[in-house]
Amino acid sequence: MPYVNVRITKEPDTTPEKKAQVIEGITDVLVKVLGKNPNTTFVIIDEVEQENWGVGGVPTPVWRTRQK
Repeated sequence: MPYVNVRITKEPDTTPEKKAQVIEGITDVLVKVLGKNPNTTFVIIDEVEQENWGVGGVPTPVWRTRQK
């Protein structure tokens, strides 16, 4: 009974449809590669506010401005 937890930053373009595709894709990989039963495979997506996610010692919004 696989349990996969995906954490992403909250983005305006992350629609329910895109999240459904992620869930389906991860489930498909576990079925194809490890032979897991899709009916007992759990995929949870946690969306984290960008200011609560840090990269390189700074919050994500600050880090992103430095990447441009």
